[in-house]
Amino acid sequence: MNKANNISVLLVDDHEVVRAGYSRLLEATEGISVIAEATDGGAAYSEYVEHKPDVLVMDLSMPGIGGLEASRRILTKDKNAKILVFSVYENEVFLTRALDLGVLGYISKRSASQVMIEAVRQVAKGEVFVGQELMPYLVKARKLVNGDPLAELSPREFEVFLLLADSKTVSDVAALLNLSPKTVGHHTTSIKNKLNVSDIAGLTRLAIRLGLMAA
Repeated sequence: MNKANNISVLLVDDHEVVRAGYSRLLEATEGISVIAEATDGGAAYSEYVEHKPDVLVMDLSMPGIGGLEASRRILTKDKNAKILVFSVYENEVFLTRALDLGVLGYISKRSASQVMIEAVRQVAKGEVFVGQELMPYLVKARKLVNGDPLAELSPREFEVFLLLADSKTVSDVAALLNLSPKTVGHHTTSIKNKLNVSDIAGLTRLAIRLGLMAA
């Protein structure tokens, strides 16, 4: 196939070995070309705007701006962006949040290489692709709509919650999300109230219990 007609991919992951491995896999696949790479959410946004790839393969857990916040920014900029989440996190909270943002695909990092290729091709066509290993979580998520302890959090509050739970200070969060410390403070108060948690340590424990970060 002519390179000009290939599916162009932007690969986003903070681990160089992971990026290199999947870049080789995709480049070796007929009809797919990796045109750019990024190591964090901020760079992902910049590279997306510059290169306008057909598919953006996005890790979730990265230093600074995470994959969900980066996806939100990109989809706000371009509602037609085709994003495939590729993450170690297999749980209904991340899966639901990603799909609700408008992300088209979600696969696990333990997926076979052929699944990544199939997912990229499906997402490039504008079709939703959820990895087989995530299906139980998708079913659970749809049943959990009212039982999800984080359901009341807005997308912005969810991102603030993840950063606070990861030991970021209010000032850190403000800088990362381009918000004022006062606004982050308001979000923090709202998050604690909605989750009935009194301190940051409680937010961290909740995030670990829900499988949103490593213990």
